[in-house]
Amino acid sequence: MEASERIEGDQVNTPNMTRVITTGTLYGVGMGPGDPELLTLKALRVLERAPVLVHFCKKGRRGNSRTIADAVVTDPGREFPLIYPYTTELAPDDAEYVSALAAFYDDAAARLSDHLGAGRDVAILSEGDPFFYGSFMHLWRRLKGRFPIEVIPGVTGMSGCWTRAGTPITWGDDVLTVLPATLPNEKLLARLHDADAAVIMKLGRHLPKVRAALSATGLLDRAVYVERGTMAGESIVPLAEKGDDRAPYFSMVLVPGEGRRP
Repeated sequence: MEASERIEGDQVNTPNMTRVITTGTLYGVGMGPGDPELLTLKALRVLERAPVLVHFCKKGRRGNSRTIADAVVTDPGREFPLIYPYTTELAPDDAEYVSALAAFYDDAAARLSDHLGAGRDVAILSEGDPFFYGSFMHLWRRLKGRFPIEVIPGVTGMSGCWTRAGTPITWGDDVLTVLPATLPNEKLLARLHDADAAVIMKLGRHLPKVRAALSATGLLDRAVYVERGTMAGESIVPLAEKGDDRAPYFSMVLVPGEGRRP
């Protein structure tokens, strides 16, 4: 989207004219759960036209959101990778992790400000939905009010997973509880104890803790493990039948509800 197509921006008054300074628009683009056919038409239009395409990744790897975009993006010159200083090496509440991530997002916001200030649109590729556990939110918080921002919702990872698993997640008056597996064990147990239906995300090395919590709350027999839902290498199995405790970060456990069924 060329800067000339927009009229947003500040007005600069001179003795002879009023000049509109245009800025780029920041787009948070929901890339869906993995299958590129689940991209929305609006997301496709932005991906095809934005001059700067940002994706988060681990050093030496391509992020899932960028991999999804392979079906659409053929011009690597538009890519703008943001490489995390840490991913799973430290606990999320570790002081070093918190400090490094804050500095990382501050620096990223400054770098993107240069593009936006020069009138270039910036699209941040976000796996699932940008406003659902998305890294995009940290840049949105730093840049909102300074530049135009548009968020394009996407199919969430959990929606893609329960659909691929053939597992309706809520019935009748069921209340859905969404939990990060990174929660301390006592909080995980408390939330699951009162859950009608649950989605447990960000498994990784926390799968043994999650399995034990589901067993303790009587939910293990209902739990379904989904790895890379809608992506290549997808794996779906009842958690009770999964013979090991290995799980990537981008996997989840579904606990379908058993609510009112007329």
